[in-house]
Amino acid sequence: MNPRSESVTIAGPAGTLQCAVDHPDEDRTGSRRGSAVFCHPHPLFGGTMSNKVVVTLARAFVQMGYVAVRFNFRGIGSSAGRWDEGRGEIDDALAVVAALRRPGPFVLGGFSFGGYVASQAAARLAARGEAASRLVLVAPAAQNFALADVPADTLVVHGESDDVVALAAVFDWARPLALPVTVIPGAGHFFHGQITLLKTVVQRAWNFPPLPGTSDA
Repeated sequence: MNPRSESVTIAGPAGTLQCAVDHPDEDRTGSRRGSAVFCHPHPLFGGTMSNKVVVTLARAFVQMGYVAVRFNFRGIGSSAGRWDEGRGEIDDALAVVAALRRPGPFVLGGFSFGGYVASQAAARLAARGEAASRLVLVAPAAQNFALADVPADTLVVHGESDDVVALAAVFDWARPLALPVTVIPGAGHFFHGQITLLKTVVQRAWNFPPLPGTSDA
């Protein structure tokens, strides 16, 4: 995805965790704006760190000058361990954050099941005084998992025609929090045909246009 992408292995709670770290080109961007960690969708249904929505989130933040981290949950790819019904996967995310979070602003996000994990990991980080600067949750799995309460500035993006996580379920979670939800008209769960629009929505929410010299290459 990026000429500065690197493969990294860290120690996780169930063994090693496979990670990919994507770097902005500092020769063209001048300096890093911060770091971001993204969680992938459900491991039992084909979710990996190479999922196109997760890659799109990483690309969006690399273009804005962030170091972007993706990783495989336990039992996926080269990551050790096995599925833990969403419990140990939160611990995996926290281990990645602890190992690869950089100084400065920090973004935590995820797609689908990864949105659930990111919300719960963010709550734990906040409870111990290590809160993320901001969260981005794309089609978070509110229908089948208990999402944590999240800060008011969290970006939540969902497809109008999502047939995996009903939009109504996300509204039911967001309503008591008075949390806005950005809905992409006609989009399904995987944002087929609208992945570029998803990236644009995320970048606009950060008020950071892509930095000079960056591209999708």
